Parts: sequence; C-alpha cells; structure tokens
Amino acid sequence: MEHKHNHSHDHKYCSHQLDLKKRKTAWVLLISLVTMLLEISYGYITNSMALLSDGWHMSSHVVAIGASWLAYQYVIHKGKTEQEVNTAKILSYVGLFNALVLALIAISVIISCVRRFNQSVEIVYEEAILVSIIGLIVNILSAKILHHHDDHTDHNLRAAYIHVISDVLTSALAVVALIAGFYWGITKIDTLVGILGSLIILNWSRTIIKHSYNEIKAEH
Repeated sequence: MEHKHNHSHDHKYCSHQLDLKKRKTAWVLLISLVTMLLEISYGYITNSMALLSDGWHMSSHVVAIGASWLAYQYVIHKGKTEQEVNTAKILSYVGLFNALVLALIAISVIISCVRRFNQSVEIVYEEAILVSIIGLIVNILSAKILHHHDDHTDHNLRAAYIHVISDVLTSALAVVALIAGFYWGITKIDTLVGILGSLIILNWSRTIIKHSYNEIKAEH
C-alpha cells in the first residue's frame, strides 16, 4: 500500500504547490500584458521593427502564460472535485501547446524580417530604446518569478518559463539592435538579430515539444 501511495504522489501536485504556481503565473501574465501593449504601441509609433516584433513575440508569451494559468485553474478545480486527477498529463499537453505557439511565432518573425530587410524606415531611436529596456527588465523579473528549482516534471511551468527566457533574449537583442542603429547607423542589424533570435527560440521550442511529447506518450 505504501508503494502505491508513493507512486500516486509522483504523478500529482499538491494543492499548495499548484496554487503557488497559479499565483506566480497570474503576476507574470499581468505585467507581461501591460508591457506587450506598450511595446506594440511604441513599435508602431517609433517605426522600430525590433521593438514591434518583440512586442508581438510577447503577445505569444501572454497567450501561452494565459493558457498555463488556465491549466493550473483547471487542475486545482478538478483536484477539489475528483480524487484521481492526472495532472502531469494535463500539464504536458498544455506545455506542448505553448511550445507549438512559440515555434509558429518565431517562424512568423523570420518571415517579417526577410520582407523588411531591404526597406528603409526612419526609426525614432530614443523612445524605442527606452521602451525596449523596460521590456527587458520586465522579462528578467518574470523569469525570476517563474523559475522553480525543485520541479523538473511540470512541463507547463517549464514551457511558460522558456517563453519568458526567449523574451529576455529577444528583448536584449532588440536593445542591442536599436543602440547599434542609433549610435553607428547599422540599421540592418535590427533584421539580423530578429532572425537569429527566432532561430534560437525555434531550437528551444523543439526541446520542449520533445519532452512534452515523451511525457504524454509515457502516460498512455
């Protein structure tokens, strides 16, 4: 009987842990939504492709983090109404969804960058740099909130964390691209770092898809 209890514990998340993860996800969702609206708005206002693409990338982050929050809400609700809830399987499905969304957004950013490469646009660098730095700070803070040392099996949390880390990368690249354009007139770097960041994100999403798929397959 003891062995059976331990096996069941391996596939469940206690209510307290799930509630804590849900609250963390809610905070990240809120601050990310505000920052996303700021970056997209100023991306259009300043004509900055780097800032605009970073803002739209954060919109995928908002959708994915929102899906993660809903997954925790669902699991907590089911845990209160049913004794047997396979949380690992549910969270793995959501993690897989998050990773697929991230991959699609990365591909769309690459396509946009290729189309923009030969276009000449006047960018309002001062405002774009300021907003991109704000975005970078918010993403670093979000990564710190979501980081969880002790849980390596929650693919939902891991995918959400990877979304935030990818936003840290794209925000940092946006800052570099805008500074390079402002001080040295290297406008093409805006497009190049967008493509580079998207390729790295695609690689990360591939890893999450693989882990989530293996977890789902193991449960069958």
